[in-house]
Amino acid sequence: MQTFHCSAILFDLDGVLVNSIASVERQWRKFAARHGLDPEYVIHTAHGHRSIETVRLLVPHLDVEAESAIVEQNEINDTEGLIAIEGAAELLSVLPPERWAIVTSGTRPLATRRLQSTGLPVPEKFVTASEVQNGKPNPEPYLKGAKAVGFPPTECLVFEDAQSGVRAAHAAGMKAIGVPGTFSAQELKEADALVKSLAHVSVEVTRDALIVRVPEYQG
Repeated sequence: MQTFHCSAILFDLDGVLVNSIASVERQWRKFAARHGLDPEYVIHTAHGHRSIETVRLLVPHLDVEAESAIVEQNEINDTEGLIAIEGAAELLSVLPPERWAIVTSGTRPLATRRLQSTGLPVPEKFVTASEVQNGKPNPEPYLKGAKAVGFPPTECLVFEDAQSGVRAAHAAGMKAIGVPGTFSAQELKEADALVKSLAHVSVEVTRDALIVRVPEYQG
């Protein structure tokens, strides 16, 4: 077992709490088709980034905000295949509401829709694409997450499924547990630990800390 002591936990959403990969890939494939781009390259670019940053990287000559808004609305409307990640509901249920937050590259309407569609709780503390100027791997989202829960960054533990998120967490001074799926275990090797499923994560809540235990990863 690997053990982490922290005051609060910051979760990425897609690929960590909600399996939305089918919806994400459907909409970015449509985007690729509209603009004559390689869909696999588009999807790889999109994972772990805000949609506006993905659009800016792919079609900087177009109206980036308008194109991003189209993708976001299509994703909001597409709830087919959305499911909660194994163990997500159980893990969130043991955490005090003030001790966790979601830090996502999606917008607030999109994140809220995905949580509601999968029956997961909408957190009291939320940092979305709408609240930051710079998305992951910039540390800004996780620094704002720490501020939202009211603890120093070094006292926050992150769960992430993307390389950009792990790097953002480290840049913010936080430890990160990687959840392979969207990216492979090898691609998430910079994480401080890996876990196959949130169902394997245990949390002991004390007055002063959260004690998080994860089994040694067996790839």
